[in-house]
Amino acid sequence: MSLLRACAFAKCLSRRSLFERCAACLSVADSCQLCASIKSSAVRRISETPLRFQRRNVSLVMPKTEDTKKRVLEQSQLVEVLKARIQQLQTDIVLDVQRAKVQFVKPGSSGTRVSSGRIPKSVTLEKSDIPKLGQVVVKGASKSPPTRWMEKLTQEKKNKLKKQQHIQQTIQKNVTEKPVVKRKGDKSSLMHPGTAHKSISTTPKKTTSSKKKNRTHTRLADEIQAAVSSTFAAAGATSLSHKVSKVTNKKTVTDAQSLAKELAEVKELAEVEDLECKLSQSTASHWASSNISRLLHEDCEGTARRDIRLSVQSYLEACVFAGELDRAHCFLLSQHRVRSRRKHLNTSIYNIMMRVWAKKGTLHHIGRVFILLEEAGLKPNLASYCAALECMGRNSNCPPRVVSRCLSQMEEHGLRVDDLFSQCVFRQDERDMVLKAIRIIQPDYEPSLDPPVSQCSLPLIQDFYTQRADHHYPKLDLTLEELQQRFKRQLDMEQACTVTIDSVEAAKPLTENITRMRDLLAEQRAHWKKILLQALRESKMILAKDNTKYYRLNLYPYLCVLKDMDYVDIMIQSVTNMPPSGESLRLLARDLGNRVYTMYCVQQKHQNQVVEKLGSIYNTYADLLAKDAKVCTVLPREQWLNLEAEHCSGPTLQRGEISWPYIVSLELGTYLVDLMVKNLKINSDILNSAYDRKLIPILYHMYTFRSTRQVGFIKPHPILIQMQQEAMETKLTFDSYVMPMLCPPVPWTSVKFGAYLLTPTKLMRTLDGAAQHEVLLEKSQNLHAVMDSLNQLSNCAWKINKPLLDTIISIFNDRGSEKLDIPPPLSEAPKIPRFNPLDPAYTASEKAQMRKEVIKAKKKCGEMHSLRMHALYKLSIANHMRDEILWFPHNMDFRGRTYPCPPYFNHLGSDVTRAILLFAEGMPLGHKGLDWLKIHLVNLTGLKKRSSLQERLEYANTIMEDILDSADNPLNGKKWWMNADEPWQALACCIEIANAVRSPDPTQFISHFPVHQDGSCNGLQHYAALGRDVIGATSVNLMPCDLPQDVYSGVAQQVEEFRARDAKDGLKVAQVLDGFISRKVVKQTVMTVVYGVTRYGGRLQIEKRLKEIDEFPQEYVWDASHYLVRQVFSALKEMFTGTREIQDWLTESARLISKCGYAVEWVTPLGLPIIQPYHRTRQQLLKSSIQYINLGITYDAKEAGGRMRDTDEETVMESRLETDDRV
Repeated sequence: MSLLRACAFAKCLSRRSLFERCAACLSVADSCQLCASIKSSAVRRISETPLRFQRRNVSLVMPKTEDTKKRVLEQSQLVEVLKARIQQLQTDIVLDVQRAKVQFVKPGSSGTRVSSGRIPKSVTLEKSDIPKLGQVVVKGASKSPPTRWMEKLTQEKKNKLKKQQHIQQTIQKNVTEKPVVKRKGDKSSLMHPGTAHKSISTTPKKTTSSKKKNRTHTRLADEIQAAVSSTFAAAGATSLSHKVSKVTNKKTVTDAQSLAKELAEVKELAEVEDLECKLSQSTASHWASSNISRLLHEDCEGTARRDIRLSVQSYLEACVFAGELDRAHCFLLSQHRVRSRRKHLNTSIYNIMMRVWAKKGTLHHIGRVFILLEEAGLKPNLASYCAALECMGRNSNCPPRVVSRCLSQMEEHGLRVDDLFSQCVFRQDERDMVLKAIRIIQPDYEPSLDPPVSQCSLPLIQDFYTQRADHHYPKLDLTLEELQQRFKRQLDMEQACTVTIDSVEAAKPLTENITRMRDLLAEQRAHWKKILLQALRESKMILAKDNTKYYRLNLYPYLCVLKDMDYVDIMIQSVTNMPPSGESLRLLARDLGNRVYTMYCVQQKHQNQVVEKLGSIYNTYADLLAKDAKVCTVLPREQWLNLEAEHCSGPTLQRGEISWPYIVSLELGTYLVDLMVKNLKINSDILNSAYDRKLIPILYHMYTFRSTRQVGFIKPHPILIQMQQEAMETKLTFDSYVMPMLCPPVPWTSVKFGAYLLTPTKLMRTLDGAAQHEVLLEKSQNLHAVMDSLNQLSNCAWKINKPLLDTIISIFNDRGSEKLDIPPPLSEAPKIPRFNPLDPAYTASEKAQMRKEVIKAKKKCGEMHSLRMHALYKLSIANHMRDEILWFPHNMDFRGRTYPCPPYFNHLGSDVTRAILLFAEGMPLGHKGLDWLKIHLVNLTGLKKRSSLQERLEYANTIMEDILDSADNPLNGKKWWMNADEPWQALACCIEIANAVRSPDPTQFISHFPVHQDGSCNGLQHYAALGRDVIGATSVNLMPCDLPQDVYSGVAQQVEEFRARDAKDGLKVAQVLDGFISRKVVKQTVMTVVYGVTRYGGRLQIEKRLKEIDEFPQEYVWDASHYLVRQVFSALKEMFTGTREIQDWLTESARLISKCGYAVEWVTPLGLPIIQPYHRTRQQLLKSSIQYINLGITYDAKEAGGRMRDTDEETVMESRLETDDRV
């Protein structure tokens, strides 16, 4: 019944309107106005229908022949239908409705309704709304797929809009006495592209496109709602009938009947609206509580807009860099002409094209861009006027009045000329051209630059910056010339973007098979390069011709920013470094995209003449560190800023790059992977001539499952794996930023400038695509202390402990040692069992057991290969740097924790890596230095945890014989050092103690040995200090004690007391645990409980420790771990009384803050803004040519009032949606 009534209502709406006929037959002005008022009221009643009824509208029209009883009955049925639809709406599509701003106002007793306001349009990634790259679709926060009811209601809404247009046109046509004469100047074709229409033509045009009609309808509806002040009521209907009766006397009977028919229909429509309004009252409170969903939707809007804006900006920059100026110009115009796409643009995007025309000296083009800015409702900024002045400076015949007018307009907008030189980013000779233009009007003008702010105003550390008259910055043991030579070597390495080094794997004697395999690989790689080069050029030609829709983003500009051979080299390098087990498509694509972007940034700095200026400033900056230069009292950051101010001419070093969106890098990477999979082939008989010859791919795109997720994988063919293994190549190729630096890093002076010379580096590590941390940092005005801390860490020089490195390499090449954390080669891996699953000799249980053994063996082989390669990279880099002095540039994560930038080899690595590194600058031991070395050695053994420092020193003196034997014969002696907790650091310390003891004067012995120190469970230390917990502070060594306290042993002792009590009461699991509760069992759980570990996670940690104990009965592992985690939590609650209360308070505060739609954030005493980046996952679908990738994004790139989204861990889910290649 409801469907029939809905169809009847749709049919009613499609009829010719009453007011169109009424306006055609009436000539009296007041009658036309009356008709307009009535019709406007009716239209308003329809248009003011609440959103939930517009989306799922069910209404009916009562036939005029029915009697009153039947009318009442069917109206009641309508009420029931509408109630059912409301319930369905609440349960099925709550998210869709809560996203909009809907207000419900209780209707008055007289029937008068109050307009609820216009419903704002939500920003979604629609086809006509947003330029796309790789057909990216945002899910989760976007519209749900349209249902049958949604499609039906959309059609009804279109019919309503058409009717409103006819109403307004008819009303205006009859009210106006004289016909409207259109002028030629009124034609929209003569207006600027994208100019908003301010006048609406009342004469309908049949040739007008449907898109223009929809916009016109919207404006008409707005005017109707603004003009009408009363709604259609019963009294109004009676008055209308009375007046219309006078008109019908002058018309035919047919007109009178049709008029009455239309009146009845409109009246019934009004009754339907009344019923819907009554139902809206019952559910208004439910929809009014959707504020949180609205906030989340606004966050999604901001994220989408930022992503679009960044995509457009990076696309234009790539076009300009590649010389595709026409493509960039047409793309910008296509974005500007459509209002739905224009709203995503900002002034910086228009400035990109202004800079292009400024280089060419075409001032009239810049004037047109200024007009586009005005049409878009944007104001020119400093960069806009900078481009205009640059263009004027390049024109030798530029009239002074033009420059004067430009400067006057700047002044009207509140912009100062001096700000051009302090806030704008200059490239090449742009600054000189701007200055030349200004001097046309002001010949003696010199920029007045504000001195760089170097003092820190934070009260906590202000004295460190103000009271340093008697202090100077320490020097390195290097001359100025040596530092400058090191700078040149580092610059050459970063310009090449890659570095090739020798592998530390033992070079086995060359055999005929090894030589053959190496020659085959070299021949195949040369052939693959030719194939990839041809395929890349052909694909670029196809993309270049795809100009049908300029507003669509494609990959063509990103494939033109480098030379074709550079892309080929990047692809071949990825094939060479691919592990035998394969690699995730997402990870492989991300690495390829990042390599292209890094090389693009380096070449961009070359083009902008940044390299030359960087060299001149660094050579002067080296005076601060060189031992043969004058003493300086400034810090590295202050010195660099002062030098930049002195070398103000030329390009700007900072804020020059525009980062690519994560989705762009990923799409570019998948495109290159697709080229490799489709074009890289090899003969099947290359290793065995007995096979039939045919070309087979060397890379396969396959799918595997990780838990419940289906993940795309790229796996090399077994033939390629065999060739690489048998070739035993002795070279490794790395990206330049993987290596430690050969010169002191560039000091951090801003959020985007520091660390490496040319390689782009972030001050704060964030997930790819997240930007809110960067936005917060840029808004922070006082990050001097944070950057100075990073610079101090980065300026620490290191060198390699060559004797220890040689010992480690010898064990590495001699089958490794799991005990000493040296991974063995794959030859030591367990053999994968082979069996035929169809063999009837095996039972079902035996087959299942064999499958488990196969999976276990494969997993072990994969882990061994990963650990072996990581150790190979680490030792090869150390061996390559064995005679060098090296530096590690530092940055930090979102919590403010500092990390070295090189990933494989750094001083925060494992025991092996720490043992290899020494300070480059040595210091005399002094009177107590040798004692501290001995105490440090005892600490490395893991013994004497509860002993005092004096007792540890006495113990070291008693084992001096073992210490010296370990130093002299590490591999053939007593091997005492191998039993330490940190064996390699213990061996290095033994060697250092032996050298100091055997020196003529140990107090004057120059030691380079680093002594690592760590706090006693830092998390508990913070909680104890916050809660003023004396007992807890004592257990973590925050209070003076005669003996060092070990909180882990204390917790283990407390848990043991609980266990003994329960065992006495007869608890079985407590009796089984007798003798198995140790410091090691509870340490990880105690350490992580302050970081939010749950009982579930703690149970898994304890379960892992219990499984490592061979004597513990494994059938009690689950019960014992479940029991112990409860006891550990109870022990911590007793020992740290304030810790749990503070943790609960913080948890509740975070819950309330997030419930309000905000992220938890604060500012540290050093001025560093911190924001917790944990958010719900939203889905983003990347439709690449090789597969569809479903990205689970848990960050929000929007920064607005604290509502920002990010993640500290990247979660990416890939699922195959199509088996064939689709765009």
